[in-house]
Amino acid sequence: MTPPPLIALCDLSKTYNDGTAAKPVFTALNLEVEKGEFLVLLGRSGSGKSTLLNLIAGLDNPSSGKVLIDGVELSALADTERTLFRRRHIGFVFQAYSLIPTLSVRENLSLPLEINQTEAIEANCRIGNVLEALALSDTIDRFPEQLSGGEQQRVAIARALVHDPSLILADEPTGNLDLETSRQVLSMLEQVTRSRNKTLIMATHSLEVLDIADRVLTVHDGKLVEVPTR
Repeated sequence: MTPPPLIALCDLSKTYNDGTAAKPVFTALNLEVEKGEFLVLLGRSGSGKSTLLNLIAGLDNPSSGKVLIDGVELSALADTERTLFRRRHIGFVFQAYSLIPTLSVRENLSLPLEINQTEAIEANCRIGNVLEALALSDTIDRFPEQLSGGEQQRVAIARALVHDPSLILADEPTGNLDLETSRQVLSMLEQVTRSRNKTLIMATHSLEVLDIADRVLTVHDGKLVEVPTR
């Protein structure tokens, strides 16, 4: 028996009102994403990639249709329930590293664990394991300003993974990095998510992902079109 998809978009539509007229972003999208899959969203700036990630995360509600994560319809949850679901099941990586500058690497990674009320011994173990996986063990007591851009983004990836979510959403995660550092970060992000059987959805302009993604979709005129990757 085939397991159900981790993510299902069912007739998903989103429309914004710009003050003069309704502006559709997506119309009747349908998509399934399997557990452990690495899916990439390509598209020009303003095409709706970030909007789609926000809908999948439950940070924004669809105008119509459904987003299901592991069978849970996000828009059917109350705000507090949706926030708790997101904290437990989703990790985020952004273009801006969004690390708290006054906290050490250890303290930045402790935050999502404290929010989820993880026991201290387990939290320390998780922090050590994820930093080791991303070749960051020697940064644990350093502060963000003492790290390179690539190291900061790897810490951000560690923070997204440390509470063991089933889904990682990455929005232009290499947008602030040079080409070589971008390749290194993408490679590590792929390796560490695959080794943990996480589902990864990445919105990006980078064509470097074409060789490592399982599927690539372009976002164009409110539709998703699959792009051959091999």
